[in-house]
Amino acid sequence: MSASDHTSRAASPYHWLAHQPYLLLCITALCWAGNAIVGRLAAGHIPPATLAFLRWSLAFLLILPWAWKHLKQDWPAIRAKLPVMVVISLTGISIFNTLQYWALEHTEALNTLLLQSAGPLIVAVWSLILLGVRLTLAQAIGVLVSLMGVLVILLRGDLTALSAIQFNKGDLIFSVAMVIFSLYSVLTLKRPAIHGLSFVAFTFGCGALCLVPLWIWEMISRPVVILDARNLLTLLYVAVFPSTLAYLCFNRGVQLIGANRAAPFFHVVPVFGAVMAIVFLGERPQPFHFIGFAMVLTGVYVASRKQAS
Repeated sequence: MSASDHTSRAASPYHWLAHQPYLLLCITALCWAGNAIVGRLAAGHIPPATLAFLRWSLAFLLILPWAWKHLKQDWPAIRAKLPVMVVISLTGISIFNTLQYWALEHTEALNTLLLQSAGPLIVAVWSLILLGVRLTLAQAIGVLVSLMGVLVILLRGDLTALSAIQFNKGDLIFSVAMVIFSLYSVLTLKRPAIHGLSFVAFTFGCGALCLVPLWIWEMISRPVVILDARNLLTLLYVAVFPSTLAYLCFNRGVQLIGANRAAPFFHVVPVFGAVMAIVFLGERPQPFHFIGFAMVLTGVYVASRKQAS
């Protein structure tokens, strides 16, 4: 490859974006905020395992044409760490998303957003157990500040409303889902040194394959899914945005700055959810939105910035 080719590649928008971890993680949070809304709307229309299986199968088919040549090149490295890759696929693809959609059949979006805010702390525990990495003081302070900002937004500025929230079966399911996804976040750092497209293609395909038995059981035991326009649009959305785009961005972000520094971006998800409610549902912005948003941004900045050596 000539010097001009190298320069052209370095100047391309894709190459630039691939080295912007904070922007990548913000894109991830935006996509996942939309997934929570769409997943809630799909409850009662598409069973959870079916939605997860069809989501990842479609995402795998979408990414495969671009990933195929990288998969062939990287297969020896994947095969050498196959057990780790299968566990990563199970935790981040198969189990987490099925539990998430199952939880949304039994609980409200507010509860899941509150529980999702515990993500950075769970990631910190897994990082300590598996990697021996401790939260720095700045990271701990940043996580707590951003968590308080999330609470300000979700509780509409009235922190006393926290005592009135009723937790249920769905909340327990989603709590387990968050523990599992936090494990996935840390395990991605143990992946083989392969291309990002190889990684998502394998995990999408393997994760979908692992869901086949549960999908078959669900088709037998629950009503057949009607593939009307609404359900088809739901499947298309979850396959493209919270799956293909979000996981590419999330995995690259974690690869660039590590799980502990990336985890505070979980707190950006409910912030985007609040913005979506204002834009799409006509809710009026209130002072607590701006206060909470400022606290989240401050906390995420403090927790995710690189520490001076």
